[in-house]
Amino acid sequence: MKLTQALAAALTLATGGAMAQDYPNRELHAVSPVSPGSGGDIVARYYSDKLSKLAGRPVIVDNKGGAQGVVGTEYAAHAKPDGYTFLITPASSMLAAQPHFFRKLPFDPFKDFAPVAVLAWLPFAIAVDAKSPIKNIGELVAALKAKPGHGFYGMGNNSGLGTAELFKEMAGLKTVQVPYKTSMQGVTALATGEIDFLVWDATFMSGQARAGRIRILAVTSPKRASALPDVPTMIESGFPGFEITSWWGVVVPAGTPRPIVDKLAGWFHEINAMDETRRFLLNVATDVLGGTPEQMASMLKQEYERWGKLAKLAKIQPQ
Repeated sequence: MKLTQALAAALTLATGGAMAQDYPNRELHAVSPVSPGSGGDIVARYYSDKLSKLAGRPVIVDNKGGAQGVVGTEYAAHAKPDGYTFLITPASSMLAAQPHFFRKLPFDPFKDFAPVAVLAWLPFAIAVDAKSPIKNIGELVAALKAKPGHGFYGMGNNSGLGTAELFKEMAGLKTVQVPYKTSMQGVTALATGEIDFLVWDATFMSGQARAGRIRILAVTSPKRASALPDVPTMIESGFPGFEITSWWGVVVPAGTPRPIVDKLAGWFHEINAMDETRRFLLNVATDVLGGTPEQMASMLKQEYERWGKLAKLAKIQPQ
């Protein structure tokens, strides 16, 4: 039996190695589980463009937004495991956090995917309309408590939901959530007064702040974002231990030959080593993180456990 298993493993390795030598011989597809034009989509398109140059093949970005990332993630999970379809995703939220927000998912975040590479980290941000008189988190809390029901907030994914609910729990608020399919819908809702504050990733928020549409009150990382040096953290704003940092990574369907995984991982490592990448990420309020397939697997496990604790603290009930 052991000899048979060894022969099977050797055959699989040999087959995978042969496939990797010819890989890629056609276009690649990068699945982006977020809406076009969002902060996450900007990141996915940058890495896809750089990958196409290294791989020598076109990389098509397939936007599969919907159900807070579940639609695109499910699509990638069920793709053919040949390395031609991969998922560029905020892995800490889409894979590690999702099981704590949904009673049942159409994919297994750990069994249906093979980690490839860690890309970058980014904080979330809490913002109000640019015309609002509110200048900091303390003033926001006071303004919300003066409203019946403590007002409304907007978000578009579970990391944003977790951020807002943790903020509510620590501040003693009952503010009602209003989910949006796209980030621009949230900004419009701020401008019209439909919501009192918005929680979204700092990549999108920083661009909106520079355009004069919103005012960012705080970021959720343990230290200030390099691209937003004047914006305090939630910890600095009077919320000890408040830390929610999302990080991006690449995964492929489980069963993808390891030589192909390694080839992809090597290319993404090259992209992260580029000075241009660091400048790009700095401009969109993120920074290079980096990590091997094994390191990503370990990070996902740790993040899964951390989100379990955060979900309980924020009293989030799976839907």
